[in-house]
Amino acid sequence: MTILIEQPEFEGGIGERNKGPVDENELVLDGGFVVPETMPDEGFVAPDTNSFGHTFRDYHVESERQKGVEDFYRTNHINQTVDFVRRMRGEYGKLNKVEMSIWECCELLNEFVDESDPDLDEPQIEHLLQTAEAIRKDYPDEDWLHLTGLIHDLGKVLLHPAFGELPQWAVVGDTFPVGCAYDESIVHHKYFLENPDYKNPVYNTKYGIYSEGCGLDNVLMSWGHDDYMYLVAKENKSAFPSAGLFIIRYHSFYALHRADAYKHLMNEEDIENLKWLKIFNKYDLYSKSKVRIDVEEVKPYYLSLIKKYFPAKLKW
Repeated sequence: MTILIEQPEFEGGIGERNKGPVDENELVLDGGFVVPETMPDEGFVAPDTNSFGHTFRDYHVESERQKGVEDFYRTNHINQTVDFVRRMRGEYGKLNKVEMSIWECCELLNEFVDESDPDLDEPQIEHLLQTAEAIRKDYPDEDWLHLTGLIHDLGKVLLHPAFGELPQWAVVGDTFPVGCAYDESIVHHKYFLENPDYKNPVYNTKYGIYSEGCGLDNVLMSWGHDDYMYLVAKENKSAFPSAGLFIIRYHSFYALHRADAYKHLMNEEDIENLKWLKIFNKYDLYSKSKVRIDVEEVKPYYLSLIKKYFPAKLKW
């Protein structure tokens, strides 16, 4: 693994689709693949509570982590501006920090815990494998989706000194578009009042700097691990399908896949890929538990998938 350390500066803060009749109880996915909305009895069953004994994504219940989570979102919402996102994309889009394999990145990420997550307090590799293995059990033929489960959070290496050791508010948390109005479904929306873009007439309308149906690929998202890993996978010429890249970039975009906000910016490809994202989200969120995964037992399988879809070494 080759590492080049450079500290950034902060200023304040898939083919043709089969077109046929669709059962309203089914989801027709990319390539015509059909999956029932309700999983069979032996499929993944979401638990009622997270590892702390609370309901998932409850940002109001009193808990040891809650105050820290709210403080995190205040800082995040104040500092995630159009200028900041453009600057981070310009800096990290160069992909000149590190050269390493996907698995090396998994191991590097094992040092961190996500401060924005009220449901998880374990090293990230535990969550990655929990997600991937749960998907693998229910969708055994969709190997790209298994791999998506493993790699979707690898962009969190932005927390590492080799990547500039970015603050957590610039790496993790729910993501949202910048350059247009902040939807009220975004968690802790009130803190956007302190964001300089909030009162900017260029940015604070429904469409802002975008247009109807422009496509999410043309929308600036708040900067963090999602957008960074998307850039890494895309620019390293991976063989990943479009739906996989979509999941990586938007898996933290809860305003879209939970509240159906910002759909006016989506194009046809986005609409198709959103079906996969909604399937993925159940595993990403509800597989956060105390179930332990034997890393060495599953490692050969995931190494084979990495070899299938990615170069041996990637630029990060």
